[in-house]
Amino acid sequence: MTTETQNPEIGQSIQTGPILTNYHDVGSGDPVLMIHGSGPGVSAWANWRLTLGNLKSDFRMLALDMAGFGYTESPEGMEFTREVWLQQMVDFLDALGLERVHVIGNSFGGSMALALAIAHPERVNKMVLMGAVGVPFELTYGLDAVWGYEPSVENMDAILRIFAYDQSLIGEELAKLRYEASIRPGIQEAFSSMFPAPRQRWVDAMAHEEKDIRAIPHKTLMIHGRDDKVIPLSTSMTLLDWIDNSQLHVFGRCGHWTQIEHSDSFCRTVSGFLKETP
Repeated sequence: MTTETQNPEIGQSIQTGPILTNYHDVGSGDPVLMIHGSGPGVSAWANWRLTLGNLKSDFRMLALDMAGFGYTESPEGMEFTREVWLQQMVDFLDALGLERVHVIGNSFGGSMALALAIAHPERVNKMVLMGAVGVPFELTYGLDAVWGYEPSVENMDAILRIFAYDQSLIGEELAKLRYEASIRPGIQEAFSSMFPAPRQRWVDAMAHEEKDIRAIPHKTLMIHGRDDKVIPLSTSMTLLDWIDNSQLHVFGRCGHWTQIEHSDSFCRTVSGFLKETP
C-alpha cells in the first residue's frame, strides 16, 4: 500500500516475513534492487534519492529500508545479522513476484548484494558494488567513527564530513536533518546494537569467503571514490581480483558518497553498464 505522507523517506510498505519493509518503487523496465549503507540515520531515500530520479526513466528502481534502518518496522528484540537481512531481501523479491533483478549495493549494502549473489545466484542479473564492504580489510578510522556514532548534531556533522570529499556539501541544515533522523524512536537503539566495539569483528562478519566470491558468475561493476575515508579503495581492488567478470570505475575527488558527489556521472556509468549485452 502507499502511505500518504509529505515525508519523502516514507514510500510503500510490504510484509517480508516478520518485517514490514518500507520501500520506494519508481520507474519501469528491468527491475533494479538498491541496498543502502549503514550510516546513522540512513534510509533508502537519503541514500538513493538522486539515483532514483535519474534512472527511473530506464529501469524499475526498488529501494528498500533494511531492517533496523529508516521506516522499516522490525519485531521487538530482533537481532540484526547478515542472515536476517539476506532473508528480508529474498522475502522482498518474493512478495513483489520478482524472480531476477539487477542489484546495486552501497557500502554495507555491497556485502548484502554479494550475500544475495552467493546464496541465490539465480535471483541476480548484474551487480554494482559501490564502496563495498564484503572482503577482509583493517577497520578504518572513518568506519569506526560511523559505526560508533553517539547522537548529537556535532557528531553527525563530523561523520558527514568524513563521508564527503567536497566539504561544501555539508552544512548545518543537513547535519541537523540527519541527526533528527538518527534519534527517531528505536533507530539509535537498533543502530547501536548492530556494530558495538570492538568493531573489527563486524568488518570480518560482513566479509565473505574468498572461494564464494571467486565463484560469482555475474557481470559486476565496482565503483569507488579514490578519497574514501570509510571503506578503502583496496576493497574494490580485491573484488576486481576475485570476481572474474568484473570491472572497476574509480572517481577522483570523491569520498564515500559517489552517488551524491558525482551523481550524474555515477548514474550514466551504472545505466550504461546495466544496458550492456549480458
